[in-house]
Order: sequence, then structure tokens, then C-alpha cells
Amino acid sequence: MKSVDSMTDAPDQKLLMEHSVPGRRGVRLPPLDVPEQPLPESPLLRDNLLLPELSQPEVVRYFTRLSQLNYSVDTHFYPLGSCTMKYNPKVNDQVASLPGMASIHPLAPEESSQGALKLMHRLRDYLADISGMTATSLATMAGAQGELSGVLMIRAYHLEQGQPQRRTMLIPDSAHGTNPASAAMGGFQVASIPSDSHGNMDLAALKEAVNDDLAGIMLTLPSTLGLFENDIVEICDVVHRAGGLVYGDGANMNALLGQAKLGELGFDVMHINLHKTFSTPHGGGGPGSGPVCAGEWLAPHLPGPIVENNGQKYQLTMPAKSIGKVSAFHGNFGVLVRAYAYIRALGGEGLRQVSEDAVLNANYLMAKLRDAYDLSYDRLCMHEVVLSASRQKKQGVRGLDIAKRLLDYGFHAPTMYFPLIVDEALMIEPTEAESKEMLDAFIEAMLSIANEVAENPDIVSHAPHTTPVSRLDEVRAARQPDLRWQPGK
Repeated sequence: MKSVDSMTDAPDQKLLMEHSVPGRRGVRLPPLDVPEQPLPESPLLRDNLLLPELSQPEVVRYFTRLSQLNYSVDTHFYPLGSCTMKYNPKVNDQVASLPGMASIHPLAPEESSQGALKLMHRLRDYLADISGMTATSLATMAGAQGELSGVLMIRAYHLEQGQPQRRTMLIPDSAHGTNPASAAMGGFQVASIPSDSHGNMDLAALKEAVNDDLAGIMLTLPSTLGLFENDIVEICDVVHRAGGLVYGDGANMNALLGQAKLGELGFDVMHINLHKTFSTPHGGGGPGSGPVCAGEWLAPHLPGPIVENNGQKYQLTMPAKSIGKVSAFHGNFGVLVRAYAYIRALGGEGLRQVSEDAVLNANYLMAKLRDAYDLSYDRLCMHEVVLSASRQKKQGVRGLDIAKRLLDYGFHAPTMYFPLIVDEALMIEPTEAESKEMLDAFIEAMLSIANEVAENPDIVSHAPHTTPVSRLDEVRAARQPDLRWQPGK
């Protein structure tokens, strides 16, 4: 592992405009061979555009160097907890890039889209089987949209039953942070259920909270503590006896593949983040996909359209009591293709191995780091381990400082300060894709940082030292971004 002193200097930090040389060209165009047309009168047209004058190699090298400053799954270990930043097999991209896959239009008629619809129909059934549910809609464009769809389906069900008074949605304090927002957008009142000393939902508090106003409960399994609820079957039973429904946040399916099916545990509806478990690209705000899987009671309320086979052809239909369309088309097809390729390539045994390796890797990290960092809940974890930097905090170093220092060691930071119920939380998810050698290198870095906190805390509290830009005023950068280059400034 490189130390700070041995790190090379940061690359040239000049902006593209600052490399400009008057008169230099990147391309030389041939003479105009068509009649020149006058431009329309417009205040948007200017003659004094300040554009960089550079050769083509200079432009290519500039942006190539810039891209190398980024952290990505293809270049670095990316231990963001609750995100499952796993390696995306390149064969998935190749399949999605085939002309018939890449060029299909979302409004192409069903008659000329039978192959695509067949793929979606198969994927629909695969996800229903993996989740233990009855039916699946692929129409949602992202996990949060899938989550909101599940909430709206619960509302539609209760209204259909003539029980509009059911407006309370229970959410554990260990749930994913989007759950309260989705519940509120669905028209529900949120009530929080605390965790007990072992990181499970407090059953006594749950039983006290259920009443005739209960609409349901939103559960993240495993929880954002990286733990499997020991009493999950009883939790579902308590909610059902009170007339409520159980929503499952399936973003963390990486820990459950081939091990447990939410539908068989008592869940009524869930969404699955394909960009996490099923290995489709991350970043840039999309594209995403958050298919919704539902059990028998809620399947008629799925968002549409969904793919059906009438025995003669595949077609898009709306479920009988659908909450309607939640997107302009019917999902992000390229993402669906990648997920389908991933499932077909691994098969049932391969998917089971994914979860086994993901859980093994997380527990390996926990075993190696437990003496250097605190554990709020000292028990076997699932696909991610939540450490606490509370010990380091007493020595004047925060979790944020540790995350910044990891950049000096060549690792992306883990998820910080989440879940909120863990002081100075560092949520680490190694995924199944990382080798033991990479995990050992990360462990070495974390142990080295713990030693630095004890011996030389300033080197940690002022990190990073090797990045092109060191400590930022992140609040100011978000609220007062400087996005315009001006000469001489």
C-alpha cells in the first residue's frame, strides 16, 4: 500500500480553456459545397463565442486524463453500502448492444417486437420466481418509482376494500431512507418503529402500533443495518392480522438470491433494483429499472403495461385494477436485457453462489476489522457490514475523515452516517465480485487508518492529500456552484 509521501503529484489541473492556443485547430473542414444560408435573427446568436482552440490530440488527452480521476467499478473497489456497486459483466453490455436490442423503438408495434416481448415475459417470470411472488411489472424506471408504485398499490387495495381510513404506514428506523418519502407521496401518515438492542425490529413496539388505521409496513430486508430480521415471519403475521399489507424493499436482494423468497416469508409486494443485484450499470442518474413484484392480492393492481402471452403472441396489457402507467413507455429495455443476460448466464446455482459469496465477504471484513472499529450490533451480518467510528470520534477523528483518508489509499469511500441510528456509521458492502486479495488490501488500509488516528490524527482529519482537490466546502459547493469559466478569474 502506498503511503502519502510516495504518491505521485496530481495531474495537470488546468481547465480546457486554459490550454487554448490562438489559431490552433482540431479539425479542418472542406470548402462549403452547398449554398450558404443566412442564420435567423435571434438574441441567442453571437459572433464572439469564447471557445478553446486546441488540436484533436490535446482534446482527447484532456478528457482521458479527466476520466482517470473518477472512481468507478471498472477501476476501483467501490464499497458503498446499500448500493451493491458490483462488477458488471461485459457480456451483458454486448448482448444489449446487439442491433435488434439496441435499435428497437419503445413504440414499435407488437407484431415486430415479439422477440423483445418474449425476453421481457421470461424476465418477468424469473423475477417473480426469485422473489416468491405471483406477478411482475417491468414498467417502472427506477427503484424509487417501483417503491412508490408498491405504496400506491397498497392504497388502491384498501380503497377497493372500502377501508379508506387505513392511512398509517409503519416504517422501522432501520429502513431505507426513501421509504418515508414514498409513503408520504402515497398519501400515508408515517409512524416509526424502533430497533431493539440486537438490531431487530422491536416486536413489542410493533404490536402496540397496529390498529384499525394500519395500511401496512415497509420493510427493508436485510435491513440497512446489514442484518436479517430474526422475527420477520412474525412481523408479517402481526401486520396481516391487523388488516395491513407488507411492502418489501428488494434493493438488497444480493444477500437473498436462492436463500429466501420475500413472498414466502409473508410479503405482499416489493420492488427489485436491477442496477444492484442484477448487474446493470450504475451512475449518472440512470438508466434504472425497479420492477414491481406482487402476490395474489395485489397483482391486479400492478402498474402497466405488463407482458402477457395469449397462446398465440406476446402482448402488452393493463392489469385488471392497475394503478395505471407510471412511465411513458414500459421500462428501460436496455437494462432489462442486461438483467436477463445476467440471470441466464448464472442460472439458479450461480445466483445462489452470488449471495453466499456476498455474505461471506461482508463477514470476513467484519471479522478482520472488529478490533479496530466498533460494532453497534455484534452478530453475523448479511451482504454488508455497518461499522462505527465512535471510537475514533473520541480521538478527534470523524467517520467523514476516515472516508476521505481512504481516497489516499486508492479506495472509494463507503456509505457514511447511514443508517442514522448508528453513530458515525460506515456502511461497507464488498459484494461477491471482489477477490480475497482486494478485500485484504482494503482491510490493510482501514487498519492503517485506525493506527494513524491513534498516532497522527491530523493526517486523517485533513485528508485527502493526494487527490486533485483536497477538502471541499461541500455545502457551499452544492448551494453556490461555480460552473462558469471567465477569462482572468
